[in-house]
Amino acid sequence: MKKPELVVSSGSVTELKRLIEAGADAVIVGEERYGLRLPGEVQLAELQDAVAWSHERGAKVYVAVNNIFDNDSLEGLFNYLTQLQQFGVDAVIFGDPAVLMAVRSLTNPIKLHWNAEMTSTNYATANYWGQQGASRVVLARELNMEQVLDFKQHTELEVEVQVHGITNIYHSKRELVKNYMEHQGKDASSQDRSMERGLFLIEHERRDQRYPVYEDRNGTHIMSSEDICMLENLPELMDGQVDSLKIEGLLKSIEYNETVVRSYRAVIDAYAADPQGYTFNQEWLDAIAKLQDPERELSYGFFYKEQVY
Repeated sequence: MKKPELVVSSGSVTELKRLIEAGADAVIVGEERYGLRLPGEVQLAELQDAVAWSHERGAKVYVAVNNIFDNDSLEGLFNYLTQLQQFGVDAVIFGDPAVLMAVRSLTNPIKLHWNAEMTSTNYATANYWGQQGASRVVLARELNMEQVLDFKQHTELEVEVQVHGITNIYHSKRELVKNYMEHQGKDASSQDRSMERGLFLIEHERRDQRYPVYEDRNGTHIMSSEDICMLENLPELMDGQVDSLKIEGLLKSIEYNETVVRSYRAVIDAYAADPQGYTFNQEWLDAIAKLQDPERELSYGFFYKEQVY
C-alpha cells in the first residue's frame, strides 16, 4: 500500500526540524505578508538552509502564499516566488490566481497546491485549476468522508485533507476586535490582539464552547472550538487513496505537535505494513489526549456529518 504524505504546519525552523524528526514527510511554513494563519514566520533568510536540511532527510517544504491579495500586497510577490524557486521549495500553496500567474512567469515553475479554503468543495473546479497548473487540491474542511472519497475518484490531482487540529471558521480583512474594543471606549492600539493573547468568543446559547479569535496584518481570524482528530479513522482515508494528510499546528505547543506527528506516523506505518492484521493501539490516542487542552474536544469535524451547501 502506498503511504499518504504526512504534512504539518510549522512556525519556525527549530519547529520544522523537530517535526520532521518526529516523522513528518513535509512541513508548511511561510511569512505573514504572504500566508494566512501560520503558527509563526520563517523568513527568506532562514528558508534556504531549512530547505536544504529537510531535503537531506527526504522531507519536503511547502510555502504558504495563500493570502487574499489586494493591489498593494502584490508588490514583491514575484521576487518572493523567485527566491522560493531558487531555494528549491517543493511547492507553494495558493488560492489567488495572482500567485498562479506569477509562478507561470518563473524560469522553472514551482509546484502549485490549490487551497481556496471552504470553497474547495467540488472536483470540477479542482480539475479546472489542475488545467491551469495546480498539482494538488487542499479540500475544504467542511466536506464529509463520502464527499472526500468521491472527490478523489474524480480527479487526477493529489488530494490533501486536514486530519488533526484547529480549523478556521471566519476571516475578515476588517479589524473587528479593534472595532469592538474602541466601541467599549478602550485604546485598541495598546491592546494585544495577536494569537498569543488568548482571546476567544463565546456564544450565548453554547457558553461551554470557546472560539479563539485574533488579529494580525491580514485581519480578523475566528477559529473552531474543537480540534479535528481522525487518528482512529486513518485507514478509511488510506483505503480511499488520499494523497496527503495534514496536521494543523496553529495555536499548539511544539511538544503537542510532535506527539501528534508521532502518533499519526505510527498509524500510517502500521496500517500500510499490514492492512489485514492492523489493530489500533489506544496508546497512540492516549498520548495526544494527555496533552490536549481540556476545554477543546477532540472530534471528527465534518467527516461523519451530512453537509449541505
